[in-house]
Amino acid sequence: MELRGVEIRKGFLDGAAQRALLADIREVVRVAPLVAPETPRGRPMSVRMSAAGRVGWVSDRAGYRYQEHHPDGGAWPEIPDSVRAIWSAVTGLSRQPDCCLVNYYGEGARMGLHQDRDEGDFSWPVVSVSLGDDGLFRVGNVARGGPTESVWLSSGDVVILGGAARLVHHGVDRIRFGSSRLLAQGGRINLTLRVVA
Repeated sequence: MELRGVEIRKGFLDGAAQRALLADIREVVRVAPLVAPETPRGRPMSVRMSAAGRVGWVSDRAGYRYQEHHPDGGAWPEIPDSVRAIWSAVTGLSRQPDCCLVNYYGEGARMGLHQDRDEGDFSWPVVSVSLGDDGLFRVGNVARGGPTESVWLSSGDVVILGGAARLVHHGVDRIRFGSSRLLAQGGRINLTLRVVA
């Protein structure tokens, strides 16, 4: 399906693929633990974050940016092959992503409308993978303001923001905590794959 130019592949990953991917992401988080980021204005974000790849995306009082190490100083782990395979399957590109951002949404977590625009070249798509609880995904426009549309994303869904929709504002208004059995304690994991350079 498509929502305001954003491609949504419902049920792209079956249950077995979701469980295998989750195991790989647990290893990423073991090496690079989830952190509770702040906005540059010092406001806490409700999601917790980690990353894998050449660089990771971070947010703190110094600003939004990509950096080559975890906030604790350690190196980011490699992007798992299972994640790279999703990127290749949905984009058809030989160029691999530089960053796999890992966002964990606990009960009550959300992500306000924003653009992914810290990358150097917007011609590359952004690919998003949902695991765990359903999330209400909202899509707006390239310019701030105007009408928006929403759809519930379920575990195994994949979203591609590319072409004219690469810079649309998007966010997650809420999750249906406990709607999935994939994560034993509930919550939603979102993987966001980006070419940074």
